[in-house]
Amino acid sequence: EGLIGAVFAVLIIWVFLRSWRSTLIASLSIPLSIVGALIILFSRGESLNMLTLGGLTIAIGRVIDDSIVVIENTYRHLQEGDNVRTAAYTGTREVAGAITASTLTTVAVFLPLGFVHGLASEFFRPFALTVTFALLCSLLVALVVVPVASTLVLHKRQVGHREAEKETRLQRAYLPALRLALDHKVITLVLAAAIFAGTMTLTPLLKTNLFDSSAQNTMSIAQTLPSGTSLDATMASATRVEQILATTKGVDIYQVTAGSTGSLFGAGGGTSASSSQAMFTVTTDPGMDKLAIVDDVRAQVAELQNAGIITVTGDDASMGGMSTMEVRVSASDPLVLKKANDTVLAAVKTVDGLADVKSNLSEGRPSATVLIDQAKAAAAGVSPSTLSLYTTLVLNGYPIGVVPTADGLLPAQVMVQDIKLPPIPGAVSAMLMRLPVPGSEGMVPLGEIATIAEVKAPVQITHVDGARTASITAAAVNNNIGAASSAVTKAMEGVELPAGATWELAGATQATNDVFRTLGIAMLIAILLVYIIMVATFRSLLNPLILLVSIPFAAVGAVIALVITGTALGMPSLVGLLMLIGIVVTNAIVLLDLVEQFRRRGMDARTAVIQGSRRRLRPILMTAVATILALTPMAMGMGKGGFLSTPLAIVVIGGLFTSTFLTLVLVPVLYLSLDRLRPASAYERDGLDDVPREAETAPG
Repeated sequence: EGLIGAVFAVLIIWVFLRSWRSTLIASLSIPLSIVGALIILFSRGESLNMLTLGGLTIAIGRVIDDSIVVIENTYRHLQEGDNVRTAAYTGTREVAGAITASTLTTVAVFLPLGFVHGLASEFFRPFALTVTFALLCSLLVALVVVPVASTLVLHKRQVGHREAEKETRLQRAYLPALRLALDHKVITLVLAAAIFAGTMTLTPLLKTNLFDSSAQNTMSIAQTLPSGTSLDATMASATRVEQILATTKGVDIYQVTAGSTGSLFGAGGGTSASSSQAMFTVTTDPGMDKLAIVDDVRAQVAELQNAGIITVTGDDASMGGMSTMEVRVSASDPLVLKKANDTVLAAVKTVDGLADVKSNLSEGRPSATVLIDQAKAAAAGVSPSTLSLYTTLVLNGYPIGVVPTADGLLPAQVMVQDIKLPPIPGAVSAMLMRLPVPGSEGMVPLGEIATIAEVKAPVQITHVDGARTASITAAAVNNNIGAASSAVTKAMEGVELPAGATWELAGATQATNDVFRTLGIAMLIAILLVYIIMVATFRSLLNPLILLVSIPFAAVGAVIALVITGTALGMPSLVGLLMLIGIVVTNAIVLLDLVEQFRRRGMDARTAVIQGSRRRLRPILMTAVATILALTPMAMGMGKGGFLSTPLAIVVIGGLFTSTFLTLVLVPVLYLSLDRLRPASAYERDGLDDVPREAETAPG
C-alpha cells in the first residue's frame, strides 16, 4: 500500500510541474522521512506492527506536502527570473513559517491521545507516534534537504520563463469562480451552511461500531454443548459443523479446536469445562461477500439437532468479539437473577438484526459432593485433613520422586488408571463409595464414613462490582452496534424485572461509547491546540478562527464518503477525523500566510485575497491530490489490516476532498467578510525583504 501510494504521490508532482528534476527533489522527502521515523522508532524500542506500519503508510501521503510547497515555490521563482540559489533561498523562506505551522498543527492533533485514557489511546498511540516522527522528519527535509538539492539539480534554462502576472490554465478556471463568490459573499456563506446542514442529516444513515470487520475475510464459530459433555462427544458434534463448512461456498480454510480433558481420576481432575466447547476459525474467499457467507453458515448450523449452542460471528476470534452485543443482568439472589435472566433473554430474542442470542447463566455441570460423617470417620481413624490430602493425591496423581533417563531426571507419579464409567445416574457416586481411604486400622471404603450425592453445580459464577451477574449476548448481523443498541434499549423499555434485578448494556456497546467519548474529548483538545499554534503563527485571534472553518467542512466530505462506501463510523474512522483536524487547516495556513504577506506590503484586502489564492492554487491542489492518491490503496483495502486502515483512509480522503475546494473559496470569502473587524494598524508597511516577489508585481 505504501509503495503504490508513494508512486501515485510522485506522479502528481510530475503532472503539475512537468519537471522530472523537481519531481525527484520533492520525492526525496518520502524515503528520508520514513527512514528517519524508523530510526526514531528503533531508538525507542518500538516494533513494526499493524499500527506502526499503518502510521508509516498514512504518513506517506502527508510527508511529501511540505516538500511540494517548497519546490513549487522555488520552481515558480526560477520561472520568474531568479537564479537557482536565490530561488531556493527565497522560495523556502517565504513558505517556511507556513509549512512549519501546518506540520505542527498536524502533529498537535495527536497529542491528546497521550493524555486521554481508554482503548483508543492505548490502541492508536503507536500509530500517532509513528505519524508524528515521520512528519517532523519531513519538515526537516523540506527546510534543509530540498533547498540544497534544488541548487544542485535545478537549472534556470530547464524550467522556462513565465511572467509573474501571467495566469496559468488552472488559475483561469479558478479565478472567475473565486471572484463570483467574493462578489456574493452572503449567498456563498448561506450555501456553504446549507451544504453542511444537509450533510449532517445523513448521519443517521451511518453504521456505528468499534471496528468494522466486514472487510476482513475471517470469521469465527463457537459451539457449546451441555456442561460435562466428554471430549469425544464434543468432537463428534463438531464434525457435523465441519461438514457444513466443507460444503459451503466461499469458505477457504477452517480449523477447529476443542478443549482438553482428563479422566475422572486422571491428571485433569475430572472432565473440564472446555471439553464441552469447540472453537472454529474460518478464512473466507476475499473476493466474496463475507457477511453473506456468515448468514449462510448461520442458517445451516441452525438446522442441526442436538449440536449444542452454536454462535457464528463475523469477527476474527483474536479481536475478542467486537461486534457482540451484551446485556448485563444483575441481582444478589440467584433465584431472582435466574428469573430476570429469562425475562431479558426473551426480550432480546424479539429484536430484529440480532442472531445467536444466548445467556452465560449455566444450568450447571454434573458434580459429586462428599459429606463426611464425623462420628464414623473418627471411629475408623480417618481425619478430615488426611482424607482431603489423600483424595487430592489420588485424583491428581501421587508423586513418587524422580526417574533417571537419558535426558536427565524426570518427575514421576502414580495415577489411577482411566476408568470408563457407564453414562447412567449413580455411576460416579457408586465408584466413589468404593474408593478406599487410609484409616488408623487400615483402608476403609469412602462410602462407610461419608454420604455421596450427584448434583449439578454452577460452571461459573460471575460477579461484577460485587453483584451476581448474568450476560445475554448476541451478534449484530448488520455490523451496526449503534442501531442494535437502540433496538435493544427500545425492546427493554416495556420489560418489568423482578424486584432487586437491574440491567445495562455492556460489551461492544459500552466499549464503543467509551471510545466515542474519549476521541470526542481528544478532538476538542486538538482543535484548541491547533488554534493556539495558529494564533502564534499569525499573531492574530481572528485569522485562526477563519481557518477553523475548514474543520467542519472536512466532516462534510468524511460523512459523505462513509455513507457512499457503507463504511461504519468506528474507532479507526474517528482517528481519521482527528487527523483531518490537523491536515485540512494546512492548506488554509499556506493560503492565508501569503495573503497576510501581501497585506503587510500595503495591498488592499480583496486584491491580496485574489492574488494569494491565485499563487497558492497549484501547491494546495498538489498537496491535496497527492495525499488523496497516496491513501487510495489503503481506502481500497488492499492490505490485511483493512479493518484499521480502510475506514481511516476513507475519512481522510473524503474530508480532504471537500475541505480543499471549500477552502479555496470559503476561506477567502470569510477573510474578506471579517476584514472590517481588523484594526487599521494591523498591517503596517514592512520592508521589501519581508515581501515575496509576487507582492511587487501583482496588480492592485
